[in-house]
Amino acid sequence: MSVGKFLMVGAGLSGAVIGRHLAEAGHEITVVDARAHIGGNCHTERDEKTGVNVHVYGPHIFHTDDAEVWDYVNRFETFQPYKNRVKTTSLDPKGQRGVFSLPINLHTINQFFGKTFRPDEAHDFITKEQADTSIADPQTFEEQAMRFVGKDLYEAFFKGYTIKQWGMHPSELPASILKRLPVRFNYDDNYFFHKYQGMPENGYTQMIEKILDHKNITVQLNTAFTRDMGTAYDHVFYSGPLDGYFDYELGRLGYRTLDFERFDTQGDYQGCAVMNYGEESVPYTRITEHKHFAPWESHEGSVCYREFSRAAEPEDIPYYPIRQVKEKALLQDYVALAEQAKDVTFVGRLGTYRYLDMDVTIREALDTARSYLDLRTAGQPAPVFAADPV
Repeated sequence: MSVGKFLMVGAGLSGAVIGRHLAEAGHEITVVDARAHIGGNCHTERDEKTGVNVHVYGPHIFHTDDAEVWDYVNRFETFQPYKNRVKTTSLDPKGQRGVFSLPINLHTINQFFGKTFRPDEAHDFITKEQADTSIADPQTFEEQAMRFVGKDLYEAFFKGYTIKQWGMHPSELPASILKRLPVRFNYDDNYFFHKYQGMPENGYTQMIEKILDHKNITVQLNTAFTRDMGTAYDHVFYSGPLDGYFDYELGRLGYRTLDFERFDTQGDYQGCAVMNYGEESVPYTRITEHKHFAPWESHEGSVCYREFSRAAEPEDIPYYPIRQVKEKALLQDYVALAEQAKDVTFVGRLGTYRYLDMDVTIREALDTARSYLDLRTAGQPAPVFAADPV
């Protein structure tokens, strides 16, 4: 098979993993990114003043059940054990402000309601006295929450936070957003269920630097992609915004974006990495204290972010695809347009307009690269999408 020339648009996880796999197969890879750094939204960098490794675009916590993906990331960076233990500040049923652990667990229930339930007692209390069992088939986020935990817990931990995060009332959001309401009737406060959980010892950017460190890979930063660039390559793997590839000619897909209000302090500001704020009257959704994402390190100073969510404007960094009825209709139009494109595969969170965890992004990137090489050998065209956006 002849040596191919491939263009990766975006130096985040998708572009890096696909590029590395094709480079190891002997092909020539060019990676371009409009930003001045690699890593996309999981970019990390050392703060000069405090030495804290800052998650520049908000926290990214690695968790997966995929053993191959876990082995893959550990090939390039040592992952230290890390459990995501989220706290939230909100009001209890008596209107008293308190700090509670998420996801809702036995400690949350007992503290919130002033009880000393055993697991079976808490289960009966929530399912028989709190849950709104009149909602047989929840259609909205609000109905889903009310059906499983009842009004008090819903209003304290989900309602205000969701309004701030999504910019709309939970009654306007589909139940699928709250895919599985994690309520635990034990004292387990680990946010995730996955077998493998951790943080890269020296940050995600260093990991991605190592993935891109190959003799067949060239990286060009501060380089905005234009479609005519693709003519110099055998194939383009595009991880930018799907609508952006077509210069937004059908309109813009909807996203939520995040604003971060950084502040520095000495010592330990909040005692945990993530503190949610459930009250709608508090304008930010959470405060993250970045040194707690690396508990194996020690720093006297601290870097914190207050996090605000809002609708993305054209010049903003897109974070979360909205995927409501209007956006899904426009998405289908863009998918139809993309199906007519040649020698390009749309990959990743932005390229397929889906919310993806990092492990899923890497899994899809590995599968895409392998599939492409197999199809190339067979003389068959590659699919336009790494995964169906619709």
